[in-house]
Amino acid sequence: MRISQEKKKKIQEQILAFLYSKNPQPMFILHIAREIARDEEFTKKLLFDLKKKELVVEIKKNNKGKIYLRRSRWKLTEEVYQTYKIHQQ
Repeated sequence: MRISQEKKKKIQEQILAFLYSKNPQPMFILHIAREIARDEEFTKKLLFDLKKKELVVEIKKNNKGKIYLRRSRWKLTEEVYQTYKIHQQ
């Protein structure tokens, strides 16, 4: 089963909205996938598409500076956060 580009964009909007609601806390793919009720691999693919568009940032280190071996956290870029903030008011 294939998902159209239009539906992928809507799901990406849901991801961005969720990350906006949790900002500045970066979120793991597991939590994002649960929130938008999607598969983790599909969510990961969409996040990498958003990263290419410079809408989200991938964080590969924990709070203590140790590099994650198999996972990463995601958050909005500062420019995207400010734009969302202006449009929400």
